[in-house]
Amino acid sequence: MSPHEIVHTGLAGMFATRPGAIEVIELDPAAPDDQQPDVILYDVVELHEGEGDELDRFVKDYHSAVVAMARDLRPDLAARAIAKGVDACVTLAGDVDEIIEVICSAVAGEGQPDADGPGNDASGPYAVLGEEVGLTPRETEVLRLLTLGLSNQQIADECFLSINSVKSYIRSAYRRIGATSRSQAVVWCIQHGFEPPSDDAGPGLMDGPGGLA
Repeated sequence: MSPHEIVHTGLAGMFATRPGAIEVIELDPAAPDDQQPDVILYDVVELHEGEGDELDRFVKDYHSAVVAMARDLRPDLAARAIAKGVDACVTLAGDVDEIIEVICSAVAGEGQPDADGPGNDASGPYAVLGEEVGLTPRETEVLRLLTLGLSNQQIADECFLSINSVKSYIRSAYRRIGATSRSQAVVWCIQHGFEPPSDDAGPGLMDGPGGLA
């Protein structure tokens, strides 16, 4: 699934060089469970252009494995896809054998291939943001929203958490990244691949009432 035709064409052309490895079919949202594909390839750029509702549906309602196709210049989008529960993630810049390896691993229920395997670099664009300091997926998601400028209450609403839970995740995330203020956390996140705030980001970036825990 990609809004860009060149991605469809490029992947189909790559898979055609490995006859029998991957059969590319058109996704039919109305297909019954037994006719769903083994794997859905999801271009993470969709998360830049929308809220990811379609990805949520693929992850929660489909029996298919879901592999996120990451963009090298937007590691934050790969992190969002991982936080939403995709089975694996691989860079669109990877070679055909690397992409097929990740797909086969996801279909087999083995998740992301061993980072020590061929072509897999744990620091690559499909690595989980913040994993080098031990951030949990929930802490990563909270920091992502914090970096975008959301207030604690907005983060709570977005993640279906209580405000106290959000504050707890912020405190634990701060300890992991060595931040003592919201502004320090934002700087750390941007330096480590998180999506930067937009120009019209609200007061959630500021320290003060509601800013930290």
